[in-house]
Amino acid sequence: MEIGLSTFVETTPDPKTGEVISHAQRLREVVEEIILADEVGLDVFGVGEHHREDYAASNPAIVLAAAAPQTKRIRLTSAVTVLSSADPVRVFQDFAALDGISNGRAEIMAGRGSFIESFPLFGYDLNDYDELFDEKLELLLKIRESEKVTWKGGHRPAINNLGVYPRPVQEPLPVWIGSGGNQESVVRAGLLGLPLVLAIIGGSPVQFAPLVDLYKRAAAHAGHDVSKLPVASHSHGFVAEETGLAADKFFPSTQAAMSKLGRERGWGRYDRAAFDAARSAQGALYVGDPETVANKIIHLRKHVGITRFMLHTPVGTMPHAEVMRSIELLGREVAPRVREEIAKWEAEGGAK
Repeated sequence: MEIGLSTFVETTPDPKTGEVISHAQRLREVVEEIILADEVGLDVFGVGEHHREDYAASNPAIVLAAAAPQTKRIRLTSAVTVLSSADPVRVFQDFAALDGISNGRAEIMAGRGSFIESFPLFGYDLNDYDELFDEKLELLLKIRESEKVTWKGGHRPAINNLGVYPRPVQEPLPVWIGSGGNQESVVRAGLLGLPLVLAIIGGSPVQFAPLVDLYKRAAAHAGHDVSKLPVASHSHGFVAEETGLAADKFFPSTQAAMSKLGRERGWGRYDRAAFDAARSAQGALYVGDPETVANKIIHLRKHVGITRFMLHTPVGTMPHAEVMRSIELLGREVAPRVREEIAKWEAEGGAK
C-alpha cells in the first residue's frame, strides 16, 4: 500500500484575508512540500496541470524536477497531464528528463482533464475531446515502446522513423490513466494494461468498487496480469492532531475553492453540512486526526481495492505551515498505521 500526496498548486484568495499568493511563492512552497514528503517517508507526490489564474503549475514536470535533486526516494508524477491538449512527444521528453534527474522516479498520469481551458489555449476543438485523447495516448505509448517512432494520426503531423530523446531510466516509463469514474476510461486502462487512478472526491468511495472490478475484468480479458496492475485514488483531505481541529482548518479554503468552481459549473454553494457529511466514515473527505484518516484509507484498501492513496492537500489556499504539518502527520503517523494493518491483512489472505 503506497501513501502519498497530490496538489493543484492553487493560488485562490485566502478565505480569511482575501489576499492572493503569487504563483512564484506557491511554486516554491510546493517544492518544499515535496521535499518534506520524501523526508517523512511518503511514497509519491503528484502535481496537476492547469492553465488558469488560480493554479500555478502549467507544467508539472518542471515543478517536480525542481524537487528531484533534493529528494531521494519519493516517486514524482503528474496528477494529471492533460494529454488531449498536449504534444505526446514533448510530454514524453519532459518526463524522461525528470526520470533522469530523479534517477528513475518519474511517472505520467494521463487524463482528458476536468478543466477545458487548455483546449482553446493550444488550438484544439472541444468537439474532438475524446478522439484527441485516444490518438495522443496511442502516440505516447508508441514513443514509450520504441526509440525510433513511425506514426500517423489526424490531429498531429506524422512522424517517420524519428528518434525521441532523452530516453528514461525506467523501462518502461510508467504511464497511468486518470479517471473521474467514467466506465469507458476504466475499461480503456484495463485493456491497455495500464495502472488506473480514480479521482474519488464525492459520494461514497465504496461506490467505486464496481469500477475497480470492471477495470480488472477488462485487464484480464486482454491477457494482462491483474496482480501487477496497481489502482490508485486521489481524494481531498487534511490531517491535524485532532479531528475537530483538522475540520476547522480545512473547511474555509475548501469552501472557497469548491464554491468558486460551483459558480462556474452551476453547482450549489458548498456549505459546512455538506463538508461534515463528506468527512463521515462513508464519505470521500479524508479529514481528521491520524487514526481517523488511517482507518478510512484502510477501509478504502479493503473494500475498494485501492493500492495507492494520494491525499489532495490543500484544496484552495491554506497557510503553508499548516500544509507542512499535515504532510508530516501523514508520513510519520498515518502511513505507518496503514502499512502495518494492510500488510497484516494481506498476509492473512484478505487482499482483493
